[in-house]
Amino acid sequence: MTSKAASLHNPYFHKEEGEKDIWSLINEAAHDASVNNPDRPIYNLGQGFFSYNPPDFALESVADAISKPQFNQYAPAKGNGNLLASLKQKYSKDFGYDITTDQISITTGANEGMLSVFFGFLTPGDEVIVFQPFFDQYIPNIEMTGAKVKYVEFEFPTNFSSENVTGDDWKVNFEQLEKTITDKTKLIVVNTPHNPIGKVYNEEELTKIGELAIKHNLIIVSDEVYENLYFEDKFPRFSTLKNLPELKERVLTVGSAGKSFAATGWRVGWVIGAKELIKYVIAAHTRICFSTPAPLQQAVSEAFVKAEENNYFEVTRQQYLKKYEIFTSVFDELGLPYTTAAGGYFLLVNLSKVKVPKDYSFPDSFKNKTNDFKLAYWLINEFGVVGIPPTEFLHPDARVGHGLENCIRFAVCKDDEFLKNATDRIRLLKDYL
Repeated sequence: MTSKAASLHNPYFHKEEGEKDIWSLINEAAHDASVNNPDRPIYNLGQGFFSYNPPDFALESVADAISKPQFNQYAPAKGNGNLLASLKQKYSKDFGYDITTDQISITTGANEGMLSVFFGFLTPGDEVIVFQPFFDQYIPNIEMTGAKVKYVEFEFPTNFSSENVTGDDWKVNFEQLEKTITDKTKLIVVNTPHNPIGKVYNEEELTKIGELAIKHNLIIVSDEVYENLYFEDKFPRFSTLKNLPELKERVLTVGSAGKSFAATGWRVGWVIGAKELIKYVIAAHTRICFSTPAPLQQAVSEAFVKAEENNYFEVTRQQYLKKYEIFTSVFDELGLPYTTAAGGYFLLVNLSKVKVPKDYSFPDSFKNKTNDFKLAYWLINEFGVVGIPPTEFLHPDARVGHGLENCIRFAVCKDDEFLKNATDRIRLLKDYL
């Protein structure tokens, strides 16, 4: 029997029989490399999961919540009242104006929050604009609704093969963006800080996107899960643009406790927006999973209070500046350029100067992939370092010949000693330059 979902033409659903998704492919390659070289550690800088625990005050909040009967039962579909209150306080401060708890929907992770947005607003035939490269979960989540994704590409920096670049060098093609908008367009998805680039959209870019959203009556879905990891003086966001105060009525901001507290397995996220918009998110969330884990919601509510008291997010930002300093030092030493991350915990490195042996043997699962997949496999198999091939974050038709074919994305959300050991392995690339 053919389902509606199965009939959608979506390369993320329809892989060839036996073809693995990116995460399975890379993790299995890492496992095989570990088995083949049992005395050599594997330094997994691939997926964005942390190598260390959440802060003690957050763990203590979990223990406290689990010990109380009321937090071990269903939470309200809209969310734990204490967490709603904590988020109200945090975002009223961050946005610079008061928000209310009925502008917030608690979701089972940010990914389910975005799925709830898509199912809350999209119907078959609608169109959604996504900038590429993109976080890969966006695409199937959108297309499951019957809507169509329209892609607008960041301009690949022309000098990236020879020197470091910044997020601002990855420019939005605004002419292409406006041409992509049709009478079927309903949403624009923006990810800032950006995965995999590390770009933080500047105020000028946000303003131009906001003006187009107002002009064409569109909703902006702003995925800001890395909002507490920005490395410049401030974090520009749609909801704080003083020159477009009306924009906050058409922006849905997505946040994540997992990214905020190094607890990706807790699966607590949220969506914040105008009451007239958020009610549709809550309605979809109620049907998708009804309720987010109650003790973890309570723990997150307490963690936010304690984080404010001990300046946790500022301390964490400073720690991440050190992590980037540790990890980028080896690429500076080798002369391998990267995009300086303005936010998040990923580093996009250009390895076009690295020469993989021409006679190197790749397994069948990698032979017909783009060059970045082969680079990733070679790094895993020969050096024990795991990264992610970033062409996975492009539509399949855009992958061949794209500059990302020579790049690898690394996650630096690891403890400092882990990063130092990984750089020792990466330093061995000097023999292949």
